[in-house]
This record gives sequence, structure tokens and C-alpha cells, in this order.
Amino acid sequence: MQIIILSDTHGYVEPFIQTLANEADLVIHAGDIGGLDVLESVTPNRGKLIPVRGNNDWPETWPGRRESGFSVLEENAEYDVPGGLIAIEHGHRIWDTQNYHQRLRAKHPKARAIVYGHTHIRCVDQSANPWVLNPGAAGRERNKGGSSCICLEANEESWQIIEYQSGEIKPSDLMFSAS
Repeated sequence: MQIIILSDTHGYVEPFIQTLANEADLVIHAGDIGGLDVLESVTPNRGKLIPVRGNNDWPETWPGRRESGFSVLEENAEYDVPGGLIAIEHGHRIWDTQNYHQRLRAKHPKARAIVYGHTHIRCVDQSANPWVLNPGAAGRERNKGGSSCICLEANEESWQIIEYQSGEIKPSDLMFSAS
């Protein structure tokens, strides 16, 4: 299963991320979406989209929301994929940035991976279980050197992560400690 993980689009998604999302089996958007048009642009052609609400998301103000039938963005979500559970939240409710990953792991102990956004800093922390993944910013705002996302290839036996920034494969430079 190919899963595209993105966050912090703030109303705009880079075209290379839209292309990856449209071909995925599952797209996870970890909040600060910025509009219904963003969700439409990253919905997989033959898959599922799971978005959560970020601190800047107020869907009740999004143009076209009523006509489309769109009603609610949850603050958290969980989704079973081959090989484990993914927990999703925006991350803005965790104020202790020194212990961000530790607090996320304590909050979601049954997950194999936790996806969050908010910081706009792409990182893949596999130093402990569950993994903690932040795709960085997929839009134009505060994208720390280029729009980014994460691709997770998941099957029952293994998970593999590929990180993208500005359309190129690039491992995280910025890591949070897991302490």
C-alpha cells in the first residue's frame, strides 16, 4: 500500500505532491489544510483521503463546503494499514516542544506510527516505537527549504519511508530527539 503523508498546505499544494497523492492508495493530511479545493486536489484517484483539523482550519468558512456536503474535520484519526495502526493529529495541542515525540508516543502507544504536522519541520523519528513522522509543509508557507511530504510503503511484513522535498527524494536533516 502506498501512503502519502502531508500537512500544512495552508491553501496551496505543490504540483509534485498532488501527483503523488492522486496515485496513492491512501493520503493522510495532518491539518492546516486551508480549503476544500486542497482536499479535492490531493484525493487519490482510486484510494482514500484522511484529513484532520489543524489550528488554522475552519471548514465552516471554506467556499463550496455546503454544496459539496463537507461537514466536519476531526481533530484526531486512526487508520489500520497493512502492518499496523497509524495515529494522526495536527500536533498543536502539545505545548512541550522539548518532549514532543515522547508525549505523542505516550498518547498513542498502540500505533505503529504517529503522523503530525504543525511545526513545518519534516522529520522521521524511528528511534523508538511508535515511529513519529512529520511531513513538513506541503504548501508555500514556511516550508523550510521546499515543499515536502512523506511516502510510506506499507505491507504486512515491512514499512519503508521515502521523504520528498521540492520533488526530490531527500532524507530528513532536522530530527527531534526521542528522549
